[in-house]
Amino acid sequence: MENNDILIRLRYALEIKNKQMAEIFKLGGVEVTVPEVIKILTKSDEDEVENDDQIKCNNSMLDSFLNGLIIFKRGKQEPKPGQHETAEPAITKSANVNNLLLKKVKIALALTTEDMLDIFAKADLRVTKGELGALLRKEGHKNYRECGDNFARNFLKGLTVRYRG
Repeated sequence: MENNDILIRLRYALEIKNKQMAEIFKLGGVEVTVPEVIKILTKSDEDEVENDDQIKCNNSMLDSFLNGLIIFKRGKQEPKPGQHETAEPAITKSANVNNLLLKKVKIALALTTEDMLDIFAKADLRVTKGELGALLRKEGHKNYRECGDNFARNFLKGLTVRYRG
């Protein structure tokens, strides 16, 4: 699943306006204007190889947006005394994008494991607690499992059902 498609589906599910999208990008550390947001959210046609009007969202842009979404929904977290701010590693593989999406949306919307399972159920996908735990683990953990496009797509579909009715 492309990053632009993830942003389009997430925007629709959470009913985020274009101006708010630009603000969320800014909170994540990326300066994007409202006209640029519109170009990012423009769907490319399957027949066309290149769409001049569309801006491709790379992995670091998506990561910044998700970080901004957390700040937008929950507020900026001040570092604890003695703790220095550490930059998270960039997304290395495209499969990591889906895992990162699940983790950061879970944090941004303050979802519990039960909420996540309910969201998957709304999309008619049965997921066990163990499977969800494996998707949310840190890469390199022995029980880590890469989140496929089908899981991410169904998560966004369930999120839409939950928040838009």
